[in-house]
Amino acid sequence: MSVSRADFEARYAADRDPWGYETSAYEDAKYERTLAAIGDRPIARAFEAGCSIGVFTARLAERCDDLLAADFAQAAVRVARERVAGCANVRVERLDLPEQWPQGPFDLVVCSEVLYYWDRATLVGALGPIAASVAPGGLLVAVHFRPPSRRDPMCGDEVHGLLRARLALRHAGGERNDHYRLDRFVA
Repeated sequence: MSVSRADFEARYAADRDPWGYETSAYEDAKYERTLAAIGDRPIARAFEAGCSIGVFTARLAERCDDLLAADFAQAAVRVARERVAGCANVRVERLDLPEQWPQGPFDLVVCSEVLYYWDRATLVGALGPIAASVAPGGLLVAVHFRPPSRRDPMCGDEVHGLLRARLALRHAGGERNDHYRLDRFVA
């Protein structure tokens, strides 16, 4: 069973930054690797799924002409909107993903620390809309924590295994360390 919206709302009600995105050296290093994986390509239109409180969103905004960032939890969306309030090129929306996955086309789609909150059947069902949202020649970057969790339906290795096996995009490289896995896919 996928992690519920109520669970995320409760986490943000208890702590504005429940995963330490604002202060974590791990997160900071992972954001740098994610930006490096995107490369220097021009990004006219991008989508960030699961933006949380917008720490990575603010960094990504510097590279995009138009960025749509979305999260499940209204509390996270509120904080993300505050963080990027001065960025005219960014919209932050509360979306029930994957049901409300935007159609695109996007030159870049980033799924960082979000897909393992869905159960296997939900992720498999979402692979078509995810792939269809990436513009021809566009890039999907997926980054997920690898170690198993008692709270989450899947771990990063399971998510990335499904992406590599079933996503209708070409795998264009990746990296893995003890903490996370990062993969790039091209439409």
